[in-house]
Amino acid sequence: MKMALLDVCGKSGWVKQDGFSVEKVSVDKVNHFNFSAHRQEFAVPVGIDPLDFLKPLTDSSDGVDGVKIQLNHGTTTMAFKFQHGVMVAVDSRASAGSYIATQFANKVIEINPYLLGTMSGSAADCMYWERLLAKECRIYELRNKERISVSAASKLLSNMVAGYRGMGLSMGTMVCGWDKKGPGLYYVDESGLRLSGNMFSTGSGNSYAYGVMDSGYRYDLTVPEAYELAQRAVFHATCRDAYSGGIVNMYHMREDGWIKVSQEDVGDLYYRFAEEKK
Repeated sequence: MKMALLDVCGKSGWVKQDGFSVEKVSVDKVNHFNFSAHRQEFAVPVGIDPLDFLKPLTDSSDGVDGVKIQLNHGTTTMAFKFQHGVMVAVDSRASAGSYIATQFANKVIEINPYLLGTMSGSAADCMYWERLLAKECRIYELRNKERISVSAASKLLSNMVAGYRGMGLSMGTMVCGWDKKGPGLYYVDESGLRLSGNMFSTGSGNSYAYGVMDSGYRYDLTVPEAYELAQRAVFHATCRDAYSGGIVNMYHMREDGWIKVSQEDVGDLYYRFAEEKK
């Protein structure tokens, strides 16, 4: 099994290194996977340093033999806090380089009724780690008889991905929710960076979304105003960014949990906003 794994990873000529010992190998001895909150690990061939092995694939624009991990990504996601909770708005276009894979990707992951996560970067990375976060949040709730806070959930996600810094993960996510302290919004990326703030936008269209947000955002927005601003910000980003588009999905995080506000095609929004200009 180990030799087969080495062949897949392109290390068939590997020789055990001097000073190597089984005790130093960071692999669960039972089943090679450990999904505990304290030790997040993947199975790797024994004796291989993942950072050194993946460096040529992540640092080079051409990769190795045409294989590279740093792929082009495109999306627009945004979230902001206001007096009535947290607004989340995302597009739905999933691209693979210059190819549009689908126009109907759901870029909001519903972790639990009081927590949401957004996806930008690699869809596989975001979905895997946020689903794992959902499992750990549920385990926390069962053990402690109370919901995990937004701050703790974002810190847990940050700690999980920090162990894989430099290994080719691509993830920029916002974790938002409502807990005892009120609405919470955090940004977490693949390096383990974790930031708290009132407004974030991620993806290739984020600069366009920020432009609309800067012109209309204030904390005391009413609910209809917040809906309009969030939808307009993502819509204008899809107009300017070729890698964003599809459908604008909006969620509102309230004290009693999140609700899905709307799901509208950007083509319909174009004609609606065009009519308003007349």
